[in-house]
Parts: sequence; C-alpha cells; structure tokens
Amino acid sequence: MSTIPALFRHLVDDAAMFPPGELPLVEAVAAHRAHRQSPYAELVGPFVCTDEDLMKVAAEAARTGSAGPLRVAVVITGGAGGIEPAVRYGDRSADIEVTAVEVRLRAEDDLSRNALRVVRACDDCLDEENAFVEIGLDGGWERALDVVADAGYAAKLRTGGLDASLFPSEEQVAAFITACLDREVAFKCTAGLHNAVRHTAADTGFEHHGFLNVLLATRASLDGAAQDEVTAVLASRDGAELAARARELSEDQAAGARRWFTSFGSCSIDEPRHDLTDLSLLEAR
Repeated sequence: MSTIPALFRHLVDDAAMFPPGELPLVEAVAAHRAHRQSPYAELVGPFVCTDEDLMKVAAEAARTGSAGPLRVAVVITGGAGGIEPAVRYGDRSADIEVTAVEVRLRAEDDLSRNALRVVRACDDCLDEENAFVEIGLDGGWERALDVVADAGYAAKLRTGGLDASLFPSEEQVAAFITACLDREVAFKCTAGLHNAVRHTAADTGFEHHGFLNVLLATRASLDGAAQDEVTAVLASRDGAELAARARELSEDQAAGARRWFTSFGSCSIDEPRHDLTDLSLLEAR
C-alpha cells in the first residue's frame, strides 16, 4: 500500500536540469534514479528534459540503468516540427520511455492557429504519449485552449520563472483553471511552484503560487466554486488551514482534483517534499 496520499502521487515532475536548479545532466539522472528508489518514490513523476538533451539523457540512462527504461517528459524546443523526431527517438530507444511531450505555443497574433499546427503534429505521431500544450495567458488564449480541448490533449501553464513578469496573478490562474475544467482539459504547471503555500520569496520579492493552493483551487472549482472563490483559495497564505482542507478530502475527491491538475514541474523534489512533511501531509522519511 502506498504511503503517499492520493492527492500527491506522482505530483512532482523532476525538472532538475531546468532553472533555477540547473543540475548537470549526469547528476540530474543519478538524483532521479535515487528519488525513484526512495520511500517517497510515488511522489515523483517523470524526468523532464528538452529534446536537445534527449539523446544524452538516453545514453546516461543506459549507462546507469538497471530497473528498466527511464520515464521521460520531453520539452520540445523547436515548435511543432520538433515533436515527431523526439517521439520517434523514444520509440526506438530501449533506455527511455517518452511519456509526454510539452510544447510551448509561440507568441503569435493568432495563438489558435499555432495551437492547430501543434495538435496536428501530435495527431501524426503520438500513440500512448500525452501532449501538454503550453499556453500563455495573453489575448486569444481561450481560443487556443478550445483547439487543445477539441484534440483531446492537455494544457500547460507557466506559473513563474526568473522574472517577476513570468508569474501570473491569482485571478489569471483562477481563470485558467476554470477554463480548463469548463472544457474538460487536464493541465500541468511549471516553474515557481517549489513550495506548497503561496508566499513572497525572501531573495527576490516575487510572489509565488503554492502547489497546494492550486490543488485545492482545482478541487474548489470542481465543486462549483465561483471564480472569485477559486481566486481566494489561490491567494491564501494560511498553510495550516490549507493543510486541514487537504486532509478533509476523500480519496475520490483527491483523485478527482488530480485527474485535471496532473502534475507540476520542479527543479527540486526535496523542497515540495519537505513542505508537505512540515504540514504533516506526508510522513517524515
């Protein structure tokens, strides 16, 4: 029986190679292997790398692996044209298993047209792999989300970065969650979600979202909360109150939230894990 509650199973995708952590490839693969052999293994999702690093990750997986192929989510750097080469390479490799591709829509006047190119490229080559289409919250993003929804793929929201402008507001995140659920589109988040609870970073002064806030906001929206109520959940800084709400969820309620908010990418596995432990939502290990 898993010691990781349903709300948090495979919640944290291992993006150790990405900023701000930027762990070197060899160290990142070794650390991921260690996480996957640890008592908290079921907290951890796939290893995340770019398509540019995929061959090197596969080579390192071959050198170090003894427990089957490394499960990898591939961030496509070259737009729609980069999807098929990454997927085909994964199909040929015995050392990696490509579980998903993640593709960012380019900043264009017509995001929906860009989204259509991406989903058509996915249609041409994806089998069991999932696709997460990263949609910026600029003008016309809802139409792009419509395209993703019609194709049956998932969305991706950037929730932070190395500049304050990369952090969407609570209202924007609430609108995104509501729009995804209205269209029955699953989503993941990336960047800025290392910690469970909303806070102001001491070193930068940036306002960070909390992944526990996002989980509970998703659950609230599923339960019929108005968008301003979803925004209030995202704005909460009361860790004890948020943890209490999380503990009150049944397994079915937790699974329902996770059906739609599938995971988030983090360059640290330990920070989210320690936060959940400090909130008594995970056992200390």
